[in-house]
Amino acid sequence: MIRSIRSFIAIGALVALPGFISLALAHEFMAGSLHIDHPWARATPPGANVAGGFMEITNTGDAPDSLIGGSSAMAERVEIHSMEMADGVMRMRPLADGLEIPSGESVSLAPGGLHIMLIGLTAPLVEGESVPVTLMFEHAGSVDIDLSVDAAGAGSDDRGSHANH
Repeated sequence: MIRSIRSFIAIGALVALPGFISLALAHEFMAGSLHIDHPWARATPPGANVAGGFMEITNTGDAPDSLIGGSSAMAERVEIHSMEMADGVMRMRPLADGLEIPSGESVSLAPGGLHIMLIGLTAPLVEGESVPVTLMFEHAGSVDIDLSVDAAGAGSDDRGSHANH
């Protein structure tokens, strides 16, 4: 009888395990009709004052929304930025009106392009840790996410801990 109960518990655990693993590996968040997939940042050296945050935001709703701001206990402020090449010089600028997420589309925040900028870091970002950030959307409201911190040189295609997600 005890052996049967143990077998039943073991089988139940094995059946449930894939669901638990997928939840643990799934690094995604929802805000209304917005799906925020794999938010991450690069590790920073000691004394660094800024860091970028990257993710994919998909709007599954019928109306556009906009990422209009954010905050983090790890930074004095969070801004939405763009980077673009102009006259052979890479220029970064804040998007004062936010970042529109069109209905039925995805917007990538990635190194060298659109991103969130954590300004006035309170401590270095350490590989393997995470950074709590609250994103604010015009219609969906606020959502708490965690930026997984990858290696200092990580890029969009080799995001360290995200490569297997």
